[in-house]
Amino acid sequence: MQETCEQMGGELIEFGCEDDHLHLMLVIPPSKSVSNFVGKLKGKSAHFLRKHHWDAVKKKLWGEHFWSPSYCIITCGGTTLDVIKKYVEGQTAPST
Repeated sequence: MQETCEQMGGELIEFGCEDDHLHLMLVIPPSKSVSNFVGKLKGKSAHFLRKHHWDAVKKKLWGEHFWSPSYCIITCGGTTLDVIKKYVEGQTAPST
């Protein structure tokens, strides 16, 4: 995720995960489309996980896909970045 964000001119500030979803705190450049940015993150991470962790993920696919076609974007204008960062850090690690 970090590498992909940097390649697209963005920044991964925080990363947290649950068994079935991720929480990412990102800075996306205004010149980039949010949907394109998320699509790249999903595509490259799915490729990496299939290549390096196939046995662990093959039973967790969304149909034939690693990720759901949807995503949720929430802006953080009403709170501090520290509060959001603590929330993302507090997500539990996925079970193996």
